[in-house]
Amino acid sequence: MADGYVFYEIALLLALAAAIGLVGHLLKQPLVVAFIATGIVAGPDVLGIVHDAEHIELLAEIGIAVLLFLVGLKLDFQVIRSLGTVSLATGLGQVGFTAIVGYFICLALGLDHVTSLYIAVALTFSSTIIIVKLLSDKREVDSLHGRIAIGFLIVQDIVVVFAMIVLSTLGVGATGSPAGLGIGGTLVAGVVLVGAVALFIRYGAERLLKHISGVPELLVTFALAWAVFFAALCDVIGLGKELGGLIAGVSLASTSYREAIASRLSSLRDFLLLFFFVALGSALRLGTLGDQVFPAIVLSAFVLIGNPLIVLIIMGVLGYRKRIGFFAGLTVAQISEFSLIFMAMGVALGHVAGESIGLVTLVGLVTITLSTYMILYSQRLYAVFEPLIGWAERRDPYREREEHVAEGESVDVILFGVGRYGREIAKVLHGQGLSIVGVDFDPEALERWRKRGLPGIYGDALDPEFPASLPLSSARWAVIATPPPERMGVTHDDNRIVVIQALREAGFSGRIAVRSHDPVDARHLSRAGADIILQPFAEAAERAGERMAEIDARGEPAPVVGVA
Repeated sequence: MADGYVFYEIALLLALAAAIGLVGHLLKQPLVVAFIATGIVAGPDVLGIVHDAEHIELLAEIGIAVLLFLVGLKLDFQVIRSLGTVSLATGLGQVGFTAIVGYFICLALGLDHVTSLYIAVALTFSSTIIIVKLLSDKREVDSLHGRIAIGFLIVQDIVVVFAMIVLSTLGVGATGSPAGLGIGGTLVAGVVLVGAVALFIRYGAERLLKHISGVPELLVTFALAWAVFFAALCDVIGLGKELGGLIAGVSLASTSYREAIASRLSSLRDFLLLFFFVALGSALRLGTLGDQVFPAIVLSAFVLIGNPLIVLIIMGVLGYRKRIGFFAGLTVAQISEFSLIFMAMGVALGHVAGESIGLVTLVGLVTITLSTYMILYSQRLYAVFEPLIGWAERRDPYREREEHVAEGESVDVILFGVGRYGREIAKVLHGQGLSIVGVDFDPEALERWRKRGLPGIYGDALDPEFPASLPLSSARWAVIATPPPERMGVTHDDNRIVVIQALREAGFSGRIAVRSHDPVDARHLSRAGADIILQPFAEAAERAGERMAEIDARGEPAPVVGVA
């Protein structure tokens, strides 16, 4: 095919991906869904844009190498050692449950044993990229359920690495080594490579990156070349490109430059993965999807319901309240881009038929689409299901014992959110002689607060029963200092509005001050019942302008800056 036509084909794909991506953004969907949809629309059954599959597959392979490089880059041994028992128990418990139950569901659907095993393992992975983005948009990354969810997503990433190592090991000798090493030669080469990487991590990685990091553009070029080089090297010796990308990332994971590399490569990763998802979507034949609709619905329901339920149960057993378990469980109600890569590896090894990756792709479309809304509207979902999940909470949720102000004790101000902004407000009010009690469900933030000698209460203001336990009758003010959602003007699941409503329903008659960063957001809060809107940035800018005007009015000369 002429190179000019390939250029036009790629140009059309990019334009189509941008258009569908915009629609997906308006529908609050992750790019993964838009990219797969792009492949379906560009495929032979709709527009028929994709003709040169070879070029698409080449870009897709580079994208997978970069993706797995970034996964390996996160697997610093210090991070792995820091994983708590909660993350390990929840992550491994969910993976085990999904794999075992999913395997038997696949058998019941008439799939063979090998295909059932592959699909069951693929269903265990959740998308760290999507979940972190959604939690960041809702400003819940640092919340208790957000930190727990990210912890067991790291456990899933480790399971992904293990699964791909197993597949690469099974692939040794199955597809042959381009270098003609044979099984024994491939294993020896692999051991030598791992030893060389270990020495590089110990003696060379930090020093090398220290020299390269002086030129940011060179750091990006080096990281990309490093990922692709290891992918190619491992493919040559028979270990597979996927394992090569992982090893490349692990070799740099212990350096102080890994965050800089990850942030600079993330956009390139998304661009290159477009072609992987386009290749998957274009391979789907709409005429043959009829036979896969029912299995896809069954498996999607299992992921959407079964995964959150097992997390809810495990966290309840571990001593967490049902609310935290519910929100953490919603983060595993979808499958991952790694699920599709895992299935693609199985197809390449000849273990499963091509139809199986189509089935998993359908499950991915359904679960990613629906779970996105489940996470965005988690507060509303919890309000609906809260009466039905009381069984998932122990009589004594000892990891989240709420505290209460001593009976008869009075305070002037109840401060929700004892982060940096909340602490600064407390400093001013305390200096004016007002008594303050801080409320937060972040144990670390509360510990910093108490170190200042201020009374603090561990509790969840979004729990309908909790505000009634606060000294509302004596308080003159309730200050909600928690940050607003990422998307300004969006009122769904806005924790601040939920707290305002809970305070009023509990009989609080004092004034409520709420933090906001945006005029539209401020109007929503005023309509919800806020008496005063606190705007840190606008107020700080106004005060800065006033100080400058005061200095100018006094006629003070500007300082002279000279050279010594």
